[in-house]
Amino acid sequence: MAYATVEDVQERITRKLSTDEEQVCEALLQDAGIIIDAYNKDAEKSAKRVVSCRMVIRALGSGRSDSIGIPIGATQGSMSALGYSQSWTVGQGGAVGEMYLGRLEKAMLGLGNKIGSKSPLEDVSMEARDDWNNSYPIR
Repeated sequence: MAYATVEDVQERITRKLSTDEEQVCEALLQDAGIIIDAYNKDAEKSAKRVVSCRMVIRALGSGRSDSIGIPIGATQGSMSALGYSQSWTVGQGGAVGEMYLGRLEKAMLGLGNKIGSKSPLEDVSMEARDDWNNSYPIR
């Protein structure tokens, strides 16, 4: 289920989407909905719409890769001439064109820091610390 429309994405992106990109955008919005539901199906619809748009815009990238050869997701680039050199800096930890949830988006979906695990021994160690502090108070 898509929580946003192509028009929602178009309102937030700084360029006009081509007809081909609109089709890709629709498919990515469906994918984003599935990813969001996997994390928190009960999140508010408005949050799901914003998060869907952000995910799809990241995946679409600048869209200029076809016209001038810059890879999607690149934040900086340089070229040389006769030495045949190119270098690109890719943002977001190397996730080029990938759909993922950022820290803010997880918080918007009500996840916060709930992802992860906790060892049962942590409770035991906290109890031991409290027992130690009660037995040997700092003066």
